[in-house]
Amino acid sequence: MMSHAEYLALRRFPALDGLRAVAAAMVILVHFGGPSWAWLSGWAGVQLFFVLTGFLITTLALREESRTGRVSLREFYLRRAFRIMPVYFVVLAFIVVLLYLRREPAFALLPDQLPLYLTFNNDLVAPGPLHWVGPVHLYGQSWTLGVEQKFYLVWPLLVFAVPAMRFSRRLGLALAAIALALGMTSTMGGLTVHYEVILAGCVLAIVLHDPRGWAALRWVTHPVVATAAALVFVCAHLALPWGIRQVGEVTAIAIYALPVVLLIAAIAPGRGPAAWLLSLRPMVWLGQRSYSLYLVQHIAAIVVLSSVPTLQDGRTRTAVAILFASLAMAEVLYRWVELPMIDYGRRVIGWLRARSERTDDTEPADDANSETVTMPPVPAYVPEPTGAGQLPAGSRTP
Repeated sequence: MMSHAEYLALRRFPALDGLRAVAAAMVILVHFGGPSWAWLSGWAGVQLFFVLTGFLITTLALREESRTGRVSLREFYLRRAFRIMPVYFVVLAFIVVLLYLRREPAFALLPDQLPLYLTFNNDLVAPGPLHWVGPVHLYGQSWTLGVEQKFYLVWPLLVFAVPAMRFSRRLGLALAAIALALGMTSTMGGLTVHYEVILAGCVLAIVLHDPRGWAALRWVTHPVVATAAALVFVCAHLALPWGIRQVGEVTAIAIYALPVVLLIAAIAPGRGPAAWLLSLRPMVWLGQRSYSLYLVQHIAAIVVLSSVPTLQDGRTRTAVAILFASLAMAEVLYRWVELPMIDYGRRVIGWLRARSERTDDTEPADDANSETVTMPPVPAYVPEPTGAGQLPAGSRTP
């Protein structure tokens, strides 16, 4: 089985890119595949995204802290901004123009809801002009970005503002945040359960990063156990409709996070048949484009359904056609928006680091008798991952 040092040395988690591909495909099937795909519970694909977000973001931060002694909050927020916002706003602008060109009556209603989308409060938006145009749900799926942006804003301040926080304290804060999120579900219409799902991924990252936590969960990475964990996840996923009938949707979603966490712990090291399957190049390729794919799916639906009216029957062939159209659009956005803006974000961070280093080198001493202190060199910039499974080089290792 993999040692903790080997886990910390991993630079990529390709199986997690594959898991993102599965999640994206499930979402499109549930949106456009018709009632015959209801058994798949494709709507839960967003919960997979949430757990992956918590796990990867926290792992990145922990490994940065291990390399440099602290997490740069400024750089964290810059990386998130250049990763999330460009594609999001490009697609939003395209949708607004589309509403105008199609002379949709909903265009006149945009002033009421557009400010919420511009400020990533789309999780608070009631169904409206950016949700539905005729039979197509345009940008309503972006509610998940509203949830994630609030997580990005609060989580680093909660657990990384204080450098080198003890494992027990950091884990305790994460568990307390989960308890708070669950406790607020009754007053927030169930919305805060999604933060519990994200935080479940954070807890896993914290546990696996610590030698004691790794020792406790190492057995899960054994190929046989990892295969069993994948089967447990599949069974739990397919049982979601039954679970909702038994305990309600909010509780079922909260419980669902547990087999997802188990699956990620099992496949992230890349051992076993499930990890091999999810790490295949087509799966990784799709997973790396899953963000743009998720955002453009309903624009692709308009193109497909307008071009081929016979596909408006909402069957499997409809979902497949929309999936391929979405992939074509996602590839364009990935190549011409996502990657260039991520690279530009790296340049901005590199420039800020260089400026900070120059400032430190030229800052005068407080008095003539003070000793000269040699500042440590600014560590080389480590690229932000462009896919779910990529992690920066460093103490172990988009």
